[in-house]
Amino acid sequence: MDLLLILTYAAICYGVFKLFKIPVNAYTLLTAVLGGVFVVGFLLLAMNYNHPYTKEARFFYYTTPIVPTVSGRVVEVVAKPGEHLKAGDVMFRIEDTTYRNAVAQKRAALADSEQVVLQLKAALESAQKRAGVAMAERNAAKDAFQRGEKLAKGGVIAQSEFEQLRGKYQGSEASLSSAQAEADKAALEATATIEGVNTDVARLRADLATAEFNLSETIVRAPTDGTVLQLFLRNGMMAVPLPLRPVMIFQHDEPPILVASFLQNSTQRVEEGSEAEVILPAVPGRFFKAKVEGVGAVIPEGQLQPSGTLISPESIKSEGRVMVRVKFEEDVSRFRIVPGSTGNVAIYSHHMHHLGVMRKVLLRMKSWMNYVFSDGH
Repeated sequence: MDLLLILTYAAICYGVFKLFKIPVNAYTLLTAVLGGVFVVGFLLLAMNYNHPYTKEARFFYYTTPIVPTVSGRVVEVVAKPGEHLKAGDVMFRIEDTTYRNAVAQKRAALADSEQVVLQLKAALESAQKRAGVAMAERNAAKDAFQRGEKLAKGGVIAQSEFEQLRGKYQGSEASLSSAQAEADKAALEATATIEGVNTDVARLRADLATAEFNLSETIVRAPTDGTVLQLFLRNGMMAVPLPLRPVMIFQHDEPPILVASFLQNSTQRVEEGSEAEVILPAVPGRFFKAKVEGVGAVIPEGQLQPSGTLISPESIKSEGRVMVRVKFEEDVSRFRIVPGSTGNVAIYSHHMHHLGVMRKVLLRMKSWMNYVFSDGH
């Protein structure tokens, strides 16, 4: 574009010199050259500032590191690298003998606990019946004691017989207290519940649910529709639930995001909703209409995190760039654009919009230049 502007200016100068018959000498040539430097320089500087351009753009895509919930030896790898999977499709299986045994143990313990609950209820009913019998005996002994007390005062019965009635009544009181204590204890054991469920049964049910969940997690499934990337997992390998050691990487079926980074000098002219154009090395000779969908609120290099070191002046050396999210306004699915591909982006602001034509010409020239490349030849 620089050469095109210079040649255009040279042609204009030649025409002016011929049309107006301006003498060619040192002064007129110097004036023409200085004028060209000023005009061309102004146009280029104004274009760069008002219609920024960057070659730092990339299609970013989402991936999920697959980390098993349980540990064990891998017995079957079902997924294939690059093969498309639906959500819930099996990716690989882990040896489940230990987890099946744990489920069986928890079920047996739960069954025993449920039997114990039935026994506790039966024991409660028995203790309550014994307490009822003891109360009836106490009441009978009390009545006999009260009648004997009246008869003893009237001299109808002997004092020794009255003392026997007293001892029988006191013994029935002790038996009633003992029976009532046993009934209260049985009631506490039988009625100890959480949301209406015996505490031991509730605990074992929770343990069984955990064991069943661990058993189900021995079959690792696709979290969403997507593809497994770079599959190195093999039968016999150990899979462990360590976040830093995923066993495979899963790419989701989501459209990639085109993000471009611009110099901070262009910040005042990068606005959300502005018109943009994109060219891609993967699609030489083509340009795509787009819009600015979002402008980064921060520059990553400026973030602060708690650490054991102080900030040094050397950490300020990295200038950092403004991140801009770009959205296509046309369908690009007909082209094979691999996620992770790079591109060039130009943004056209409403400031000095006529200079945007220069940027468009430059961008199209750059797009055609993508046909010219060398890979070691």
